[in-house]
Amino acid sequence: MALEALLFDVDGTLADTERDGHRPAFNRAFQEFGLDWDWDAELYGKLLAVTGGKERIRYFVEHFLPGYVKPADFDALVAQLHQAKTRHYTTMLANGAIPVRAGIRRLLSEAREKGMRLAVVTTTTPQNVTELLRHSLAEDAESWFEVIAAGDIVPAKKPASDIYHWALREMNLSPQQCLAFEDSHNGLRASHGAGVRTVVTVNGYTAHEKFDSAVAVLSSLGEPEAPFEVLQGEAGDKKFVDMELLRYWFDK
Repeated sequence: MALEALLFDVDGTLADTERDGHRPAFNRAFQEFGLDWDWDAELYGKLLAVTGGKERIRYFVEHFLPGYVKPADFDALVAQLHQAKTRHYTTMLANGAIPVRAGIRRLLSEAREKGMRLAVVTTTTPQNVTELLRHSLAEDAESWFEVIAAGDIVPAKKPASDIYHWALREMNLSPQQCLAFEDSHNGLRASHGAGVRTVVTVNGYTAHEKFDSAVAVLSSLGEPEAPFEVLQGEAGDKKFVDMELLRYWFDK
């Protein structure tokens, strides 16, 4: 069976958004609502065990604020905080503060030239996805992707595989026709659970995690002038990920 499609996670995979994007956006939302909550880089690394922004806020309150008394409208507050956070985040994107990771633009260009079908498969909100694509890749980058599976389109978020199953149904593809790109253990659990072979590109928050089921684990997709580091798997004499290397991994 031939490789037909590439499926990309967003946060940490297309761009290193977590530490310098989502985290400060959450903090600005907390300040806007008069809350003294502050998520430093170390704490945010712990909160990343939970996927989904609203879910992350609830987890923080449950596990890190033992004395906090929830207001009667706590669910509404969480939703409002998340909306504010999204607004702050998209403002950062519009200002060009969050570039895509090494190799992303190059690989997407080659994949499109070779007729690969592309999709986004993520738990972040659709607005976050479209703004990142528009401001960090190209004005028309959203149109590069046949399917954008994002946000609450399925009830169970990663590490559940639901979002991958949804994307595969929309594209009328089997898992055996695709390769996925993830950056975290939770993301890999989601893609692997759907039967999709997966390449992992780690970041500062996920480099310590285990990725036993990945076809390869890399420091990044790499560039000719900035080669990747192979952390797991094999890449021959390649210095950056291209379609030839992806087909090699796919056919293994």
